[in-house]
Amino acid sequence: MNTQQVSMPGQAVPPVVSVIMNCLNSAKYLREAIDSVYAQTYPHWEIIFWDNASSDNSAAIAQSYGDGRLRYFRGDTTVPLGHARNLAIAQSRGEFIAFLDCDDLWLPTKLERQVPLFVADKDVGLVYSDTYFFNEEGFQKRLYSGKTPYRGYRFPDLLNNYLVSLETAVVRKTALDSLDHWFDVNFNMIEEHDLFVRVGLDWKIDFSPDVLAKWRVHDQSLTWKAPESFIHETKSMLEKLEQLPKIVETYSRDVTLAWHGLALAEAKMYWKKGQGVAARKRIRNDPVRDLKACLIWCASFLPYAFVESIHRGVFGSVTPKETA
Repeated sequence: MNTQQVSMPGQAVPPVVSVIMNCLNSAKYLREAIDSVYAQTYPHWEIIFWDNASSDNSAAIAQSYGDGRLRYFRGDTTVPLGHARNLAIAQSRGEFIAFLDCDDLWLPTKLERQVPLFVADKDVGLVYSDTYFFNEEGFQKRLYSGKTPYRGYRFPDLLNNYLVSLETAVVRKTALDSLDHWFDVNFNMIEEHDLFVRVGLDWKIDFSPDVLAKWRVHDQSLTWKAPESFIHETKSMLEKLEQLPKIVETYSRDVTLAWHGLALAEAKMYWKKGQGVAARKRIRNDPVRDLKACLIWCASFLPYAFVESIHRGVFGSVTPKETA
């Protein structure tokens, strides 16, 4: 694949953190996102800006910064996001890799708070933080409000209770290089989950309790628009994990629980589409039985919209994405 890089003045100090920004027609919020990196109190970073063949004025915005801290690359064709992220990582020079999508934001002390956690423990491969989910209508919610973050060797939690938001994540480059692949180019919806789960298989994770980023909520999220694709990709991820010897030896029960969670998600998808019989069949064919399976089984005899309206009335909105 041919790429173009714009030459800019070099940096006097080699970057410690490479910030991966992948862009496809992201001009609307792009300057705000880039400015949030330039506002960092930690100075030793570079931006690897990968333009995925945008047709808007994203390129002009990125190139307007005009210094060696932003390295602009452009692909000649648009490729899937995971592939584009791999191409950007391949250009990185930092000891640590951070990610910022072009519509999200960092708060000024993000890197200052996170980088020392790697220095304190050489076995830490991933550091993440709290974040705000927000939208243009004024909605804002902390991701970890009322939740306990994960620290240490926490593969089972990363697999079954995934709560890492990409804009908060910083990864040790040697942890990425210890994997047989970075982002899986076959995934379009769960590529981040798949990558960080595999990092967490052999590396510790750590957490900064401060809100250090902001994730912009969109009502067009693929997770909600294409649940079939989400389920298909998750199946592929679990099948891939089952091929790893460490999974068989240590984490087979956790993968079984992940399959169960996927079965419930699939049953809920059928129920939401008005296919209650298919939903109950999916639960019946799953070997794991628990309270949640029982509740979905019973509720599937009623219309999904009716049960959801009652749930919203009692508990409010379920997720930030559904409020956008």
